[in-house]
Amino acid sequence: MSTERKRHHAVVDPTLKVERRLWRDGLTRIVGIDECGVAALSGPVVACALYMPKNCKRIPGVRDSKMLSRAERERLADLICAKAVRIGIGAASAREIERLNILRATHLAMKRALERVGGCDHSLIDGLPIRDIDMGPNTCIVRGDATAYSIAAASIVGKVCRDRLMAKLALRYPGYGWEQNAGYPTRDHREAIHRLGITPHHRRSFGTVRMLTQLTLDFGEADGVLSAISADPAAIELVAADALSADAGLAEALVRDPVR
Repeated sequence: MSTERKRHHAVVDPTLKVERRLWRDGLTRIVGIDECGVAALSGPVVACALYMPKNCKRIPGVRDSKMLSRAERERLADLICAKAVRIGIGAASAREIERLNILRATHLAMKRALERVGGCDHSLIDGLPIRDIDMGPNTCIVRGDATAYSIAAASIVGKVCRDRLMAKLALRYPGYGWEQNAGYPTRDHREAIHRLGITPHHRRSFGTVRMLTQLTLDFGEADGVLSAISADPAAIELVAADALSADAGLAEALVRDPVR
């Protein structure tokens, strides 16, 4: 393999460079925010916001969640939750994604996550500048989950949260493989939409779903919302208020799952 190709595939660990600069300016609560589920065909878009103690040390292995296996994310989520000062999870449901569009729904999920953290001196947000919603003092960083430690940590916890929610929804809507594909457009998921039709948690306006619904039966409308509460350093509690009854369109009891 050429030197250029090796350089292209090299894994770069995120640093605390931005956080340290803000700490030196006298700020303490530097919140990292990231989202997951933007490109999925079903389920909510989920965001995580968290901050670490001032002058903390990096947890080895923490990097962009997309660079990690499921087992690695689960292991690191435990460590992150044990060290974080505050963690908040926010989400926007499939219905909200349809009503707002995916970009604005993602920003809404980020705002909800930030609010559940509580007080914040400055936030580091993965992506382009956000102008449609007030996120308070912040710095938006393109590919921040690959370069900024707090954002990378948030990406891991958010991904674990969403994966667990999709696994629960898979029990209610078997056959789509959500416990494995988390709602993303894998071949098995696309084939299941063609074979079984769409659920209340599918994003009807997304191109693949819209195309396949021309050939399938529609399960009807219902709302789905994921929310969560802030957590202490020891744990984070995920609270999923799912629309689990498509016929009645009613949400069943909250499902509680600690990350431990």
